[in-house]
Amino acid sequence: MLKTILSIAGKPGLYKLISSGKNMLIVETVDAAKKRIPAYGQDKVISLADIAMYTDAEEVPLSKVLESVKNKENGAVASIDYKKVSANELHAYFAEILPSYDRDRVHASDIKKLLSWYNILVSNGITDFVEQNAVATEEPAAEEGK
Repeated sequence: MLKTILSIAGKPGLYKLISSGKNMLIVETVDAAKKRIPAYGQDKVISLADIAMYTDAEEVPLSKVLESVKNKENGAVASIDYKKVSANELHAYFAEILPSYDRDRVHASDIKKLLSWYNILVSNGITDFVEQNAVATEEPAAEEGK
């Protein structure tokens, strides 16, 4: 699901991929307006499925981090007001979600953006962050190693 959700540098919010043309993508805002706009080749467009958060050991896909936020918030929007709290409060909140995150490389602005994206997705009914097929294929492999 996150493969078709895009972030475009310099433009607020998130976008859903609708179609692709020769030199552009047609995207739609992920909000009530559902406004369609073109995204051109010079725009920095990235899929949420390609983003990961730094941890002390390895990078964790954004889908798993969003799933952790969803579990902490019971599927509701984030309980913390990320626009008004201090950086220390943001880091303490994020430590509950991803305890092993790299405190040197994950900045308060990264946490704010993550929570902003989470709120946009949840507010618009997008809550399937981890693909069901990926979860099903990971479980048997873990059992075989026992």
